Amino acid sequence: MLLERMYDDALAQASYLIACRETGSAIVVDPNRDIAQYVDAAARRSLRLDYVTETHIHADFVSGARELARATGATLLLSGGGGSDWQYAFAHDENVRLLAHGDRFEVGHVRFDVRHVPGHTPEHLAFVVTDLTSSEQPIGMLSGDFIFVGDVGRPDLLERAANATGSMERLARQLFRSIHATADLPDFLQIWPGHGEGSACGKSLGALPSSTLGYERLVNWAFQLDDEDTFIRKVLAGQPEPPRYFARMKTINRDGPAPAPPMRDLPELDLPALERAMDARASVIDVRSTAEFAAGHIPSTINIPVGTSFATWAGSLIPYDRDIVLLADTPERITSARRLLMLVGHDRVTALGGRTLRDEWQRHHGPLVTVTWIDYTALTTSTRRLVVDVRGQPEWEAGHIPGATHLFLGDLAELARDLPRDTPIALHCRGGTRSSIAASVLQAEGFIDVANVIGGFRAWEAAGLPVVAGDDPAATGEQVPHPNRPSHAY
Repeated sequence: MLLERMYDDALAQASYLIACRETGSAIVVDPNRDIAQYVDAAARRSLRLDYVTETHIHADFVSGARELARATGATLLLSGGGGSDWQYAFAHDENVRLLAHGDRFEVGHVRFDVRHVPGHTPEHLAFVVTDLTSSEQPIGMLSGDFIFVGDVGRPDLLERAANATGSMERLARQLFRSIHATADLPDFLQIWPGHGEGSACGKSLGALPSSTLGYERLVNWAFQLDDEDTFIRKVLAGQPEPPRYFARMKTINRDGPAPAPPMRDLPELDLPALERAMDARASVIDVRSTAEFAAGHIPSTINIPVGTSFATWAGSLIPYDRDIVLLADTPERITSARRLLMLVGHDRVTALGGRTLRDEWQRHHGPLVTVTWIDYTALTTSTRRLVVDVRGQPEWEAGHIPGATHLFLGDLAELARDLPRDTPIALHCRGGTRSSIAASVLQAEGFIDVANVIGGFRAWEAAGLPVVAGDDPAATGEQVPHPNRPSHAY
């Protein structure tokens, strides 16, 4: 048996290529939309992709399962569970086979036993893998978003991200029972999860690439609780806001993702073309570092630096119904940004721009816009600035600066209407990256006096300054009411 874990840092997401060396038959589990990597991996080993599958309908990226199966002629294996609302719309395609609990299939001499493990999602499957050339005992479980290293999949996403009202407690109860239903599996079973540290599909995922079921039984909090109601309270508490684009991904992946757009060459804009794009309400995204952006950028552009959080904020902050123009100084950043946008379904990238475009702007319109950087001491010596904390709700509740206003970055463009236009604003997050993005969002919305707090809450806390816990506006001194805050979180 051959197993290759293919990990995408930007999505904190793992796909798996598993093959029988003797027969050359292979399967890919949980592919993302960049299907060339799986085709190339199989070709390097002279393998034949006979099957493609996924553990569940994903929320954090566009699935590549349907496209990969079509491109290779593989059979697409999909969950037949999930009820009427979460059935695959393309389940009756010619190359699709539906799976149910207790089913079994073989890839050469590697056996896959199918388990229905609802909880994270209603249709979720896990695959217990046995290398028949070595033993009749199973070697591992492809657990998807069911069991992670140190955590389990969150059961609140359908309700909080896809507005499936009343589903999270029901799914939490199913998750509790799915966990306890693993009691018949051996301690030595390896756990190969679908996500790692940094994923929003859980709240405290470990950084290790794999674990064993026995080790998780010892240290994973979810295995320590035998009372169902206690488990439900704990699994639902402290979950981070689901990124805003998750609802779109769930629908796309259920109904059938379109093929990824070709990565063809794009035109590089001159100044008149950029101005026409802006007039047409294109989203102009500067993907340089926060420091480079702060030093000088074209007005009305939003800064989302290429990095491990780019896909999350691009999915959350960029409208899906507009064209996208990317600004950067290197081809590498442009290429990376285009790939990451494609992974989360942003297919309307139409043009590029670089340093020359900024120079041209300055010649015709004057100086570029800058972002003021201040440190935490400015918050202690001046009362002029409204302090806005853009971290997530669990971070805010764990501790925040007294008197600060909480506006989650994912909701900032919508909630900015509640902020006063005549008051200087200081934005902070934990370290400074999210608040830099937030500064660009507010500047694009027309706010003039915006500053980013270097070091953020981490520096404030390290200095031993006062911290308030909880989420009571009366206790925290929250300064701005938010009548337009959505009733659900993202």
